[in-house]
Amino acid sequence: MNTTTSDSLTGLTGDEAGRRLATDGTNAVPDVAQHPINRALQKLWAPVPWMLEVAVFLQLVLGEYVEASAIAFLLIFNAGLGFFQEGRAQATLKALKSRLAITASVRRDGIWKTIPAVELVRGDVVKLSLGAVVPADVRLLTGAVLIDQSTLTGESAPVEAGPGFETYAGALIRRGEAAAEILVTGSRTKFGRSAELIRAAHVESTEQKAVFRVVSYLALFNGGVTVLLIAYAVYLSMPFAQIAPLVLVAVLASIPVALPSMFTLAATVGARAVARRGVLPTRLSALDEAAGMDVLCADKTGTLTRNELAVTACNALPGFDASQIMAMAAMASSDGGSDPLDGAIRAASQPAGMAHWKLVAFTPFDPARKMSEAAAIDAEGRPMRIVKGALAAVATITEPSIPATAMVEDLQAKGFRVLVVAVGPAEPLRIAGVIALSDPPREDSAALITQLHDLGVRTVMVTGDSSVTARVVADAVGITGPICATVPLPHDIGAKDFGVFAGVLPADKYALVQAFQRGGHVVGMCGDGANDAPALRQAQMGIAVLTATDVAKSAAGIVLTEQGLGGVVAAVQEGRTTFQRILTYTFRSIIHKVVQVLLLLAGLVISGTAVLTPLLMVLMMVAGDFFALSSATDNVRPSPTPNVWRIGNLTIAGIILGFCDLIFCTASLAVGRFVLGLDSDRLRTLTVITLVYSGQAIFYVSRERRHLWSSRPGSWLIASSILDITLFGTLATQGVLMAPLPAVIVTCVFGAAIVLAFCLDAVKILLFRRLAIS
Repeated sequence: MNTTTSDSLTGLTGDEAGRRLATDGTNAVPDVAQHPINRALQKLWAPVPWMLEVAVFLQLVLGEYVEASAIAFLLIFNAGLGFFQEGRAQATLKALKSRLAITASVRRDGIWKTIPAVELVRGDVVKLSLGAVVPADVRLLTGAVLIDQSTLTGESAPVEAGPGFETYAGALIRRGEAAAEILVTGSRTKFGRSAELIRAAHVESTEQKAVFRVVSYLALFNGGVTVLLIAYAVYLSMPFAQIAPLVLVAVLASIPVALPSMFTLAATVGARAVARRGVLPTRLSALDEAAGMDVLCADKTGTLTRNELAVTACNALPGFDASQIMAMAAMASSDGGSDPLDGAIRAASQPAGMAHWKLVAFTPFDPARKMSEAAAIDAEGRPMRIVKGALAAVATITEPSIPATAMVEDLQAKGFRVLVVAVGPAEPLRIAGVIALSDPPREDSAALITQLHDLGVRTVMVTGDSSVTARVVADAVGITGPICATVPLPHDIGAKDFGVFAGVLPADKYALVQAFQRGGHVVGMCGDGANDAPALRQAQMGIAVLTATDVAKSAAGIVLTEQGLGGVVAAVQEGRTTFQRILTYTFRSIIHKVVQVLLLLAGLVISGTAVLTPLLMVLMMVAGDFFALSSATDNVRPSPTPNVWRIGNLTIAGIILGFCDLIFCTASLAVGRFVLGLDSDRLRTLTVITLVYSGQAIFYVSRERRHLWSSRPGSWLIASSILDITLFGTLATQGVLMAPLPAVIVTCVFGAAIVLAFCLDAVKILLFRRLAIS
């Protein structure tokens, strides 16, 4: 401890404070939220936008300005939809935030002043009093306070602090008053270093990986087909003026244009659903991550527990009963103060326990003596002295009690905070009983752990508290497995190695999440404090509870807006529903894009010319792909286990079903060319109708993991199908934007597509079973 003199309380001069402020910077942690411009640019820098940008460039080179404008619109629509929805979530989150410290009482030029906390500098002397938030990392100079550091260290019980004690920015003063010297400010504080870890934390979302892999596989496969297409066109001696549009059509046919919009729209629908259940997603990929989460790292204090002390046990010695012990302890406790120990005891006591006793005087807790005291008159009118405190302190004024010592040691070994109550007319007093306190689990924590287990999610506890305390809470909420108390944590630690990680620091939580991710897990992190924030940002699914600090909320992917943890289960269930909707659209896109490119080659072989023009392809992209977005509201069943993007298997299934569909489409063109004798223009119309109607068959086959008739499609999906079929049927029969076809041909293609749907469904069932797609 440092020796404090009166000179140490004079603080800084205004001039010196100004110089230090210029040198060290403000006492503020840089915002971890992403700048809107960066968010907007990211929407234009991804695989699908790249392909659309290339397509726009090619169309401009070829002078196809109308088509270029349409594709540019799709590009901006995709980006704008994602930016707008994420912006709404961020704006809502910002409204939920509250700053930890707005002003501070500081000694400048020999007098106490109230200034904004951001203007504090190293060496300032500040006053810390009841209810205040510590504005920077400080060392106490004078006074005594009870400090709650749970949001920084994870320790649930407040600590007594006097001169020489160092505490951190964000800690809360629960009792007393003290003067303290600021050691460091801003990003150099413990709170600030956590923010630095947050900015360094990054994990690529499974959504980003899925989109990239889908586009990569399609580009690889369709790129090869496009090379064959060009080679065959050159073999036919087609002029460059015909080859260039053909290549452009092949490029357009390869782009899953609305895939990013589907991810965004499905996530938005899911976000609205979970919002009604007390969950706010701060980024749209959060629900997709929730679908795949198989490990949840849960902080203890304030997450699994209520972060408030409560009486757990009251053991009375012979001659007393529990109600008397609690009543005497309440007399020796402050009434209406912020001391959590006294508040818990008063809440648990019953006045009837000492109904005939009269309180005469109360002496608050003295950090030097480590006990509080009450003077009272008992039922017989005798003056009595009641003390409450730690055994080591109370034992100095009481008769020796072996049973009391054994009780205290037993309860402390179980991780409880233990107080002793003694009573008597004069010293030595007699120990009456022992009270155990703890931070109890939330009422819904055990049910949450059970529900997550049933959903295939393993929960582990990660806390800065001691092993003993952590074990008590883990047993209470149903978390099993051995305790790991080794710091730093082993680099190769596995998710199934331990059930509890105790005594960990913020950097350890961060490293633990990374270790689990290296093991192939999709990790969720649930916490409330600044000490949890780096891990919240690193986890694929960071979850901040309602009472979380603002930095924790900024770092998390979802914020619970209601008390309790039921929102975690809601996010998992809705995330899996959202996943199934996105899987439907992705699978449909793979099949459809494979068929479109292959059909260009087949059509070139059959007719010797391009069977689609850039205008017709853009028309199908704008109408067909975006009508299919209705699957974002489709009726689906959530997955019973964590979802995994098996893009490789999905692509294999898509290519096989695509070849089956290609046979149908090629047969349609062959009939049109060789049986019906259609010219090139009407053959293009037949190609459009065939692709649109077979696309509807693919859509209904893709939406179900079982047979296509296993569930009723959503109303919006049915409506979009009717609109798609009617629109293109009308355009084809009326000759709008394409050569007219007889209605009977259009009707026959529609009927054949229905038969196709049942054939594809039978193949799909076999493929899904063999490739483990669910």
